[in-house]
Amino acid sequence: MATKRRYFGTDGIRGKVGNPPITADFFLKLGWAAGTVLAGGKRGKVVIGKDTRISGYMFESVLEAGLTAAGVDAVLVGPMPTPAVAHLTRTLRATAGIVISASHNPYFDNGIKFFTESGGKLSDAVELAIEAALDAPMRTVSSNDIGKAVRIDDAAGRYIEFCKSTVPPDLTLKGLRIVVDCAHGATYHIAPRVFSELGAEVVPIGCAPDGLNINDGFGPLAPNALCNAVRERRADLGIAFDGDGDRVMMVDADGQLVDGDELLYVIAEDRHIAGRRDNAVVGTEMTNRGLEVALRSLGVDLHRAKVGDRYVMELMHERGALIGGESSGHLICLDHTSTGDGIVSALQVLRALVCSDRTLGEAKLGMSKYPQTLRNVRTAGRIELHANEMLQDAVAAVKADLGSDGRVLLRLSGTEPMVRIMVEGTSLATVEKHADRLAEVVADATLTKQ
Repeated sequence: MATKRRYFGTDGIRGKVGNPPITADFFLKLGWAAGTVLAGGKRGKVVIGKDTRISGYMFESVLEAGLTAAGVDAVLVGPMPTPAVAHLTRTLRATAGIVISASHNPYFDNGIKFFTESGGKLSDAVELAIEAALDAPMRTVSSNDIGKAVRIDDAAGRYIEFCKSTVPPDLTLKGLRIVVDCAHGATYHIAPRVFSELGAEVVPIGCAPDGLNINDGFGPLAPNALCNAVRERRADLGIAFDGDGDRVMMVDADGQLVDGDELLYVIAEDRHIAGRRDNAVVGTEMTNRGLEVALRSLGVDLHRAKVGDRYVMELMHERGALIGGESSGHLICLDHTSTGDGIVSALQVLRALVCSDRTLGEAKLGMSKYPQTLRNVRTAGRIELHANEMLQDAVAAVKADLGSDGRVLLRLSGTEPMVRIMVEGTSLATVEKHADRLAEVVADATLTKQ
């Protein structure tokens, strides 16, 4: 068996629709291979959910065909947030879960994510086994062993009730006006109902998917629509979810963006005030140093994982941490969910605000962010960052100038042909200057490689 993954990245398989491997024929074979490996020769059943991309219909159909050909039942739940599929996989006692989504990417991309029966990510060994099965001839089981396909009509209602169960039964959001931005994605029919049923006055935006507008001008990567709506509607706050609902960002009453690091602090501080002495929170290499300093004042250690929710999860288990996440808004509350969940994480923040009788703007004041800037440089091919002498010299020069109060991180995106650059320090002007310089060097290195 191969030891290097050919198709799986840090978060499943993703790419442009029509370009291998994001094709109908590959997904048919992938469904069969996954069914063969995950069911282990037994009947088994696999939950299939998707976001709102137009290509989701095509991939849902061929995955269903591949799974049933392998003798596995397919349970279709339609458009559903990624964490909802993880939840339904557990509660339906399914063999595995599949999400057809490219998360925050544009509509012309798509991909696939898998969940184990417990709602966690697949291990490297299982992903390698599925890739190995892709090399075998596809054989359909005998007619009496072919899997069945069923649709769960009340899947959304089941997940809505689960989300509400993650906050105290007497918690009410009555009196709060909340703008909810669903990025025309998988939460469009769920998130507004969750907050409304808990008593909030909900102003929905980005809740009219047409298959082509997912993440287009809405969501955490395009927060201006939410910021403007909060100010225009004089809302108490705003909440934005990405296309598949596993990320969340918020906006305070002044229309100021509150990112994943600040939200993680609000949740951690609330637990501290409530007497829960969690001694560890997990972030990533990108996590703002301001969170580390603020948590230290609560007697809580911040542990940094590699970027990617699977690495955050691994370190959370290793350190015994119940909360963790990324600056991007991918937050994990392990005492409630088995994966990152935007709606559940937002509810934990709202619980903190209601219990402390504070606004979001007031609650985030306990954390002072260090100036940090990000640059994304698209590349034509893969660059070996650590082997490029010109690039390493530039990074060393920036680190020397920033001193002990600064940080520099260059990494390859796990989902796009892109180098991501982060520079952090004590002066915004300085970090902006250094980030621009490193972006130029990366761009030159790309041209030189060509």
